[in-house]
Amino acid sequence: MADAGVTVEEVRARFLAFAEREAAGFSPLYEHLALHIAEDPEVAGLLTSAQPGFAMPTLLLAVAHRLVQAEPVHPLADYYPTLSGSFGVDGRTWPLFREFLLERADKARALVAARTTQTNEVRRAALLYPAVALAAKQARGPVALLEVGCSAGLLLGLDRYGYRYQTEQAGQLAAGPTKTALGLHCALELAPGAELPVVPKKLTVAARIGLDRAPVDAQDEDELAWLEACVWADQPERARLLRLAATVQRKDQPRLVAGDAVDDLAGAAALAEDDLPLVVITSHVLSYLSRERRAEFLVALGELAARRPLWWVSVDGYSATLEPLLPGRDDLTEVAGRPAFGVLGLTHWSKGAPVARALARTGLHGQRLEWLAG
Repeated sequence: MADAGVTVEEVRARFLAFAEREAAGFSPLYEHLALHIAEDPEVAGLLTSAQPGFAMPTLLLAVAHRLVQAEPVHPLADYYPTLSGSFGVDGRTWPLFREFLLERADKARALVAARTTQTNEVRRAALLYPAVALAAKQARGPVALLEVGCSAGLLLGLDRYGYRYQTEQAGQLAAGPTKTALGLHCALELAPGAELPVVPKKLTVAARIGLDRAPVDAQDEDELAWLEACVWADQPERARLLRLAATVQRKDQPRLVAGDAVDDLAGAAALAEDDLPLVVITSHVLSYLSRERRAEFLVALGELAARRPLWWVSVDGYSATLEPLLPGRDDLTEVAGRPAFGVLGLTHWSKGAPVARALARTGLHGQRLEWLAG
């Protein structure tokens, strides 16, 4: 959804789509607010000051969340469970939100212009883990992880988290280390003809590198507060996991570098020893790039793969990642009016050509995997 600046009408349309396809059934508060913003040009207009390519509904909602964080005694905080609020959506929610945000319109515009959505959805590690483990198995040894669009790099610690995959066929599958401060739960379903994936107890990661246009230091309280603001405000468990992952990271921090996803990819990869197989991770980041830039990213991956063993683990919309490699997959294509979902993919290069596989359809926030046949 890259853009070079948006109109108020485009913002309103994005909020409506967000409410219907992403927040519905998942976040009552954000669905309610987004539906109202879609009908309110004055509030929607606050998002037009966003940097090109980043005028997403989640950015304005994160800005509002950050402003409420700074004023936790305001009545609006009662509707924000991440701030210990206990009120559900009611007739006062939207009027309070609208008044609060418009009274702080200058602050809101400044934050919208200065910030981008930094989504460190720790639960997505549960989506990535089986794919990274499969890449490591094919690599036959320790791997280096390079996350593109890493934000604070919390997904780079995926080998340190514990996982519980709930299945109908085999009950609960445990993966990852048994002694860990952070445990993640994920529903694991099977598409027709699919078999349960093998999820190992141990994954050996020898290097962790993150590449982001503006890396975030999760050990800085102000930056961590922004990461928390990017968590949806009626989902305190996600905020708790974010804090916990930042604590786990503190013991052994990854190397985070500032740079462009395409232009600086090779430089970031060079920070890992040449003899280490490289697993590049992208998690809901390529959808922020233009179609042309995504094509250039694939070319850059191919150039890297010509020099060292490389796997690409992706979780994002089909059109943003696997469509050029696996065209014509209607089963992976989102349908207008239906809930959005992601696609977990694993790609490696053989004799200079990419070989891609769609492993699963996923929930957008790490809550569900539907493993695919093949």
